[in-house]
Amino acid sequence: MRTRTARLTAAATAVASAFTLAACGGGSDAAGGKATVTTWVYPVINDEKANAAYWSGLEKKFEKANPDVDVKVSTYPWADRDTKLTTALAAGKGPDVAYLIPDQLAAYRRNLVPADEYMPADAKAAYRPSALKAVTVDGRTMATPVLMSAYPLMCNKKVLAAVGADTAPTSWDELAALAPRLKKKGYYAITYSGDTTATLNMTYYPLLWQAGGEVFSADGKQAAFNSDAGVTALTWLKNVTDRGWTPKDLITKTPSIEQTDLAKGKVACTWQNTPAEVAGFWGKENIVIGSALTQQKPVAYGTVGTLALFKGGDTGAAGKWISFVAQPENVAGLVEPGGYFGARTDGTDLYPGDALQQATQKVLDSTDVGPLNTAARDVMGVLAPEIQSALLGKASPKQALDKAAAAADQIIARKR
Repeated sequence: MRTRTARLTAAATAVASAFTLAACGGGSDAAGGKATVTTWVYPVINDEKANAAYWSGLEKKFEKANPDVDVKVSTYPWADRDTKLTTALAAGKGPDVAYLIPDQLAAYRRNLVPADEYMPADAKAAYRPSALKAVTVDGRTMATPVLMSAYPLMCNKKVLAAVGADTAPTSWDELAALAPRLKKKGYYAITYSGDTTATLNMTYYPLLWQAGGEVFSADGKQAAFNSDAGVTALTWLKNVTDRGWTPKDLITKTPSIEQTDLAKGKVACTWQNTPAEVAGFWGKENIVIGSALTQQKPVAYGTVGTLALFKGGDTGAAGKWISFVAQPENVAGLVEPGGYFGARTDGTDLYPGDALQQATQKVLDSTDVGPLNTAARDVMGVLAPEIQSALLGKASPKQALDKAAAAADQIIARKR
């Protein structure tokens, strides 16, 4: 399970300060008659040597085709990346290009050159709509997507077989229909983390989206999760909890995966884990990838990694570099080691014959990365405890969401 650390709120505060920065990207110079493009990335490729080799190879390939440009790629740790980036930008020592995730785009939008200004039209046409949506802030395409992932419903074939099912449920109703049968056999239908450190992008928000709701109002000025859709989602989740269809201990804590009922083969399905996380416990042959779960519409959480261009640099050179990296044949080396997918549809199949990856890839067009709002992370901080409170029976779903919305509206007002 992915968690938010105690540093997240501090990092989000640091990001918000980027709003006040002038155009202060790392900048390009013309030393030696060359434009310099500095690029900050993070270890998407976990193997340090493989990561270095990938970026070094791309630098050389690009510079050979563009001898008037000098690219310098630096890899930094994920920890405290927002604080370090914001500090560098404020000092006028930030990069021209950086790897950002969608919620960072909203925070840095005043410092970014919209990708519309350098992205080739044919490249933009090749992107998945869900990838472009993930990088669009206030109607502008703010960065270039380079990779995607999806978290559809994933089920344990052995557990499904115990109740005579051979396919993953596709809707709330189908999942609820399986749950009593599973319980009689000693299994849980799903696993749900109510721990307040768990990111809502992977826990409650998918249910909210599936019910037809949104976290924020269309103009981003108010919380919208306490809508009828939000109450429907939380009421359904509370029903699942009250009936013992999910392990109740996970409502208040997140143990290591080895200690969970999921790892012990006692849970049928999850939308909060990847095949890689459960394969060692279930056996890869027992993993069934379903579709994006639906109530009103099918939606799954997914990630999108991007390359963004900061103001103050050489837009022509940096834009050309970003577009080069994003080409399917070039980005494949970044995408494949981590089991990610390309954000464009014009590349070759990276996982031929891999049934799990093929099934997951089909869900990419139904993914949502979470709200692109400068208050998004802070709003999670006030909403998560109230959701937990409702699941523990300390408040009704409506009461919990209304209380969280009141606190969220104050945060949103301060952030704008």
